[in-house]
Amino acid sequence: MTVRLGLIGYGVGGRLFHSPYLAASERIELVGIVARAPERIEAARADHPDVAIHASLTELIDAGVDAVVISTPPHTRRELVLEAVARGVHVLADKPFAPSAAAAQDLVDAAAEAGVVLNVFHNRRFDTDIVTARGVIASGELGTITRLDLRCDQDDVATLEAGPEGGLLRDLGSHVVDQALSLLGPAILVSAQMDWRELPEGITDTGYVITVEHESGAHSHISSSKINRLVSRELRLHGERGSYVSDYSDVQFEAVLSGARPAADRAAWGYESEDRWGTLATDAGIRRVPSLQGDYTALYEGFADAIENGGEGPVPARQGVAVLAVLDAARISAQEHRAVTV
Repeated sequence: MTVRLGLIGYGVGGRLFHSPYLAASERIELVGIVARAPERIEAARADHPDVAIHASLTELIDAGVDAVVISTPPHTRRELVLEAVARGVHVLADKPFAPSAAAAQDLVDAAAEAGVVLNVFHNRRFDTDIVTARGVIASGELGTITRLDLRCDQDDVATLEAGPEGGLLRDLGSHVVDQALSLLGPAILVSAQMDWRELPEGITDTGYVITVEHESGAHSHISSSKINRLVSRELRLHGERGSYVSDYSDVQFEAVLSGARPAADRAAWGYESEDRWGTLATDAGIRRVPSLQGDYTALYEGFADAIENGGEGPVPARQGVAVLAVLDAARISAQEHRAVTV
C-alpha cells in the first residue's frame, strides 16, 4: 500500500526540500499539489506533469488524500494543520509548525483527538553530518558525551525572514536546536544571546548563540548566522575519551541544486566526499570517520509507515513542541539576561 499524499505550497521548500524526496519514496504517491501563484503552478506542472494542481487545501482534501505536507509561510501553518486534522488527514508540517510551544501543544492535542499522525519536518536530523555523529555516539568510542558545539552559518541574506514574526531563531534555530536535542536528549536549562537588526519590515533577530543543558548532564552550544558572509556547518562532540569534529557541506541540498535527484540513485545519495570526512581523536589514535548516508526520503517513509502501521512517526509533533520550548526559552533568556528552565 502507498500513502496518497498532497503537497501544500510549491515555493523553495515545496520544490527543493519536499518534492524530490516524495518522488524518491516507494511508500508515497504524490496525488496533488496546492499552488496559487502562476509561476509556482507552472513549476509544479513542469516537475510533476501527471499530478493535479489545486487552489486550496479544502479542494485537495475533497479530491481524496490520506496525508498532506504543509510547506507554506510560517504564519499560515497553524490554521492549515487544524483544517487537515479536523478532516481526518495525517499531517507533516514544516518547521516551526506553530509560533510557540503552547500553540504547538494545541495542535498536538487536536491531532490526538482526531486520531491522526502529526509530524514536524525536522529533516535536518537526517543530514549526513548529524547521522554520522549519531553513529559516533552510538559506537561508544567517545564514552559519555559531555559537550556538543554546533554551528550553522549560511551566506544567504536573501532568505532571512524579516520582521517580528520572522527572524533566524525560528528559521535555522528550529533545525539546529532539533539536531542538538536529537543527539543529546531533552533540555532542562537554556541561556542565549541574540543579534538584532532594524529592517524595513521591523526589528529582526539575525543571529544567536544558545547554550542548552541537557537531562543527560551534557551541554550544547549552538549558533547560526545568515547575514555575516560566513559559511560553516561545524560540529564538535566532546566525550570523556576524546573528540569528534566535522565540517561537512550541505550535501543533499547542494546535490538538488545541481540538478541531481535521489530517485535516480538512492543508494548513492547523501554521502559526504572523503576529503571532508570528520576526525575522531581518542587515546587509541586519530582516524577519519567515513560519512554515513543522509537521506530525507527516510523521513517520509517513516511517516508513511506510521500512517499504515501505527506509531508516532519519525518526528512526532511532541518533539517539535520540545524544540519550540527551547526557542521560547532562548528568546526570554536573551531579553531578560538570565537562564530559563525548560
